[in-house]
Amino acid sequence: MFTGIIEELGRVRGVERRGEGARIIVAAHAVTEGSSEGDSIAVNGVCLTALDVRRDSFAADGSRETLDRSTLGQLRPGSAVNLERAVTPSTRLGGHIVQGHVDARGRFQSAVDQGGSWTVRIAYPAEIARYLVFKGSIAVEGISLTIAGLSDDYFEIAVIPKTWEVTNLSQLRTGDEVNLEADIFAKYVERILSFSKAQETGSLTVEKLSALGYE
Repeated sequence: MFTGIIEELGRVRGVERRGEGARIIVAAHAVTEGSSEGDSIAVNGVCLTALDVRRDSFAADGSRETLDRSTLGQLRPGSAVNLERAVTPSTRLGGHIVQGHVDARGRFQSAVDQGGSWTVRIAYPAEIARYLVFKGSIAVEGISLTIAGLSDDYFEIAVIPKTWEVTNLSQLRTGDEVNLEADIFAKYVERILSFSKAQETGSLTVEKLSALGYE
């Protein structure tokens, strides 16, 4: 589990294709400290298992599913990536609960300078629309952000100078794809309600029998 508070902006050193998957080598210093092989590190919001952890780098394997659903398949040597280690029991939950399980890809549309802060607009696919709410949480490239504006096909987020400085948001260009993860609580609520609705539909009542002609 992660909080969406980025610890470090790393750089991809190399991408090795391995069958339908790939091994990604990332140059980093902060997230490798205290990390061991097998630990979880989020790369642009995707939870990956750290391999070959060294003082200044680590590697991680991405499966076909991961490469297809996220933007990791588009990484190239030199790509900037947002990095965060998994939380520990003593970690402050500064953002929101982020699993590192990307739901869909969005598309960066624009960033407007508001005098030190930025308003960033991200287009999102219809499949995650039901999980988005005004002032709700969304993870973009693994960054915990708050939806400040919402339309039928895009949302806007207010980005403070610190976030702009230490993440890859400042390097995005119009049309670039980004990883999106909706708030896990919204998914649980949807699942609970779907079962409740099914039970209500399936129950037999006097009113239903009467409507069917049984007196």
